[in-house]
Amino acid sequence: MEKQQSHRRRLSLARLWRFRLLAFFAVFGPGFITANVDNDVGGILTYSQAGAKFGYALLWTLIPTTIALIVVQEMAARMGAVTGKGLSDLIREEFGLRVTVFTMLILGIADFGNIAAEFAGLASGMGIFAPDLGWGVSKYLVVPLGAALVWFVVVQGTYRPVEKILIFFSLIYFTYIASALYAHPNWHAAVRDTFVPVVSKSSDYLVMVVGLVGTTITPWMQFYLQASIVEKGIGKKEYALSRWDVILGCIVTDVVAFFIVVACAATLYVTGQHDISDAAEAAVALRPLAGQFASLLFAVGLVNAALLSAAILPLATAYNICEGLGVESGVNRRFSEAKVFYWLYTFLIAGGASVVLIPHLPLIKVILFSQVLNGVLIPFVLIFMIKLINRRDLMGDHRNTLIANVIAVSTSVIMIALTVGMIWTTLAQS
Repeated sequence: MEKQQSHRRRLSLARLWRFRLLAFFAVFGPGFITANVDNDVGGILTYSQAGAKFGYALLWTLIPTTIALIVVQEMAARMGAVTGKGLSDLIREEFGLRVTVFTMLILGIADFGNIAAEFAGLASGMGIFAPDLGWGVSKYLVVPLGAALVWFVVVQGTYRPVEKILIFFSLIYFTYIASALYAHPNWHAAVRDTFVPVVSKSSDYLVMVVGLVGTTITPWMQFYLQASIVEKGIGKKEYALSRWDVILGCIVTDVVAFFIVVACAATLYVTGQHDISDAAEAAVALRPLAGQFASLLFAVGLVNAALLSAAILPLATAYNICEGLGVESGVNRRFSEAKVFYWLYTFLIAGGASVVLIPHLPLIKVILFSQVLNGVLIPFVLIFMIKLINRRDLMGDHRNTLIANVIAVSTSVIMIALTVGMIWTTLAQS
């Protein structure tokens, strides 16, 4: 009798966990995709530079950065689930059209620069495969094909199929873990420097710390995540599980960042190759140091990051602007139902790809300018979010707790300080 009851309890527990797992995968996607796209071409370059220039010494920054990212992303996702509106919608309704237009203008220009950077990363990443394939890879072929691919996938699909494709691309980031393992790092030093901060007063060190944090928390992420939560139909009832999607995504993206730093620290830093200006340089440099397979895995991750970000960044910008203007938007709608949304998405992809094809264009300056605009905007976004999420008439019982507010405000103050530092150093170096 006792055995039968025990067996029934185990079956009941198994069914419960199976149900919870299925429920989780039903809401899984927005948080995981948004966080992973944050490891775009610019992010990979920043992490590669950190490893090449300082070895394992900056790994400790990933822990507080992950906590800050979780806090900010969770707030955006919760507002989407509770209000059923995107962040641009809420800003327009609560702060007025002028503030919204300013925010969308700065965000749109910054995102356009980042989109161009993604296509540049696609061209340089594909160029790494040229010696192995036995033929040259021209950016005039690769960039238009990449632009056509991401446009077709998003415009011709609906939200669910597109989300599955984006999740698959997000999983390819794990190639960086394999690449780091092939580099045979000093794991004792890596673990020590992750949990025991190595602090330096050098200007290069401080600039890199600002870069690491600044490349992780960017304005477009909050807008895209909230819009994705709304379009997927995640509400108050589903949000308890959706929160784990957000947390998992934030942890995974910084675990990937950890292994990018480790791969470059174990190879480039050790051999004295401290200066790289392109993420593809890191992949090429790994070849004689960690082997061809490690180099190719790094390159695969770079190309994947470029394609994924080239699809998401224009989508995020189109969501933001259309919500701010109060016009129809969403991948679930047909082209005829959301013409402004799709034409804007098309313009951003075509424009970003075209910029890369302009001969002798100083793309580095374009990227730096877009980073400055991101820095200008993010303090406003964080302040908007804190004010909105504490509105009783808007959030009800889902407002921030005291602890959440303390963490959110602290994160905002730190981000504003780091943003000022990033703008100052960027302008000084440009």
